[in-house]
Amino acid sequence: MRIFLILIAGAVTVAAADFKPTAQDSIVVKGAKAELVWAGGKFTEGPTLGPKGVIFFSDIGMRTMRFDPASGKTTVFREPSGKANGLMMDRKGNLIACEGAHGGGRRVSLTTLQGKTRTVVDRWQGKRFNSPNDLAIDAKNRIYFTDPRYGGGDDRELDFEGVFLITGKKVKLATKEISRPNGILVSLDGKKVFVADNHSDAKGNHHLVQFDVQKDGTLANKKILFDIGPDRRGIDGMTLDENGNIYATAGRGELSGIYVFSPAGKQLAFIPTGDTPTNCVFGGGKEKSTLYITARGPKPEDRWGLYRIPLKVKGHHIYE
Repeated sequence: MRIFLILIAGAVTVAAADFKPTAQDSIVVKGAKAELVWAGGKFTEGPTLGPKGVIFFSDIGMRTMRFDPASGKTTVFREPSGKANGLMMDRKGNLIACEGAHGGGRRVSLTTLQGKTRTVVDRWQGKRFNSPNDLAIDAKNRIYFTDPRYGGGDDRELDFEGVFLITGKKVKLATKEISRPNGILVSLDGKKVFVADNHSDAKGNHHLVQFDVQKDGTLANKKILFDIGPDRRGIDGMTLDENGNIYATAGRGELSGIYVFSPAGKQLAFIPTGDTPTNCVFGGGKEKSTLYITARGPKPEDRWGLYRIPLKVKGHHIYE
């Protein structure tokens, strides 16, 4: 595989040759290094901003964690978590979670900050979801979530993997025009939805996809913005900055990092991380320009953790 070299954090870093940043210096702080703030997870995922700058994230073993930047302490917020993966704080301060399969809840749940949890949806047309993975909430408080199935599928009830839309207590299919949906975002103007089509098969799709939002919230007019290509780890979780740019976790080994795209798919910047980054989110308060990243450490013996790195841009959140 061809490569090119960029200089960041005081060392030469490798990125894919077909990803060519055009705005590296306007996004990445020269000399900045990703800082490990917590380690010890089985598989970290789904960071989201909470009250007073707190970062909630998933340790998919069966815990939802809470990192407080003010104290530097990480504590357990919810256990068991139903194998919660993607998380997002809604505008009312409730933690919305996609709970996965293989011993998990296979549902979208809501947990109050007081720790009370209830089901939002767990079925479509009477059939259980595959394994809700990640979510995004639009300006109308509608919840989009992806429903792939990684691993065994003997208990599957749906014969496709799609994106669903929750409006109030109702759920409908937004699109199934995608192979294996993973990370998901709603554009700042609410007119587009971005989805990571990330197949576990090396020869499967590894695409960043854009859809147009229809009047009823369903998704149409699929467009591939970027193809990471075969034999590489595709895009997992994603987040937005205040300009609507997309920060997508992808790659493994030396190619692990955050691939930054404009809303139109223009390649802007590459931020190297610990090995196998899974998701990311910007902080709040004094950390609006700090990007939090869930990833595994660079050494084989390292466990999964939470990292952060300062950038030159501020993040976008529906919850402040």
